[in-house]
Amino acid sequence: MQRHPVLTVLKALGVVALLVGSLFPFYWMLSTAVDSSPLSRGARLLPSGFTLEHFRYVLVDAGFLDYVKNSAVIAVATVLISAAVALLAAVAVARFRFRLRTQVLILVLLVQMVPLEALVIPLFLQARTLHMLNSVWGLVVVYLAFSLPFAIWNLRGFVAAVPRELEEAAYVDGASWFRIFRSILLPLVAPGLVATSVFSFITAWNEFIFALTFMQESSKYTVGVGLRTFFTQNTANWGAVMAASTIIALPVVIFFVLVQRNLASGLTQGAVKG
Repeated sequence: MQRHPVLTVLKALGVVALLVGSLFPFYWMLSTAVDSSPLSRGARLLPSGFTLEHFRYVLVDAGFLDYVKNSAVIAVATVLISAAVALLAAVAVARFRFRLRTQVLILVLLVQMVPLEALVIPLFLQARTLHMLNSVWGLVVVYLAFSLPFAIWNLRGFVAAVPRELEEAAYVDGASWFRIFRSILLPLVAPGLVATSVFSFITAWNEFIFALTFMQESSKYTVGVGLRTFFTQNTANWGAVMAASTIIALPVVIFFVLVQRNLASGLTQGAVKG
């Protein structure tokens, strides 16, 4: 069937409007970061000049690179640990029948319903009791608590979609349980691991409230808290703020571009498997 030209034009205009609305904030951030006079820019779409001084100031003078390193360590640790723990937990709840299994799943789901702001004070008191304040691993534990519920529920669907006959056939052929897990189950649920890794990385990289509450030394700030240092009581260094924001956004964009092909194809395969 041939589409009506008017519908084609309207669809194209809708796509263009959606792209402009989605990409314009990123354009404004990047153009302000390279603007030689960001404070006097006003509502002009184009910057008044081009300069990389704001990036040099952020990375060299302000020491923002240290915040990037702290966030990278926390995000990578959160991704690796949450992926391993969530995969084992998903296999347990999807493949085994044990007492209180349903209750455990409900508790995992309830954790996602609690607002993060309601947990700041309880977790702060608990971290202080355990001497985990001002510690990178203290933040990793907190971020794991937030990312694991989603990861477990997501991976549980992927594990349940893998036919049991594949595992039983491998077991009959003499494969050990570890070999079955490594050669059959892990490759089939790898797309789910990619999806949960994206969520865990974004959660750990962009989080602000707990990083601000737990970290007491400026040398251990994450990128979200480090961005706050460019704001003063009466004004803000908008060139530095936008340059730092661009640096914060780049790792997330790069990470998503690297895994988006596996993510898209994996979610499609996981939806029809079984």
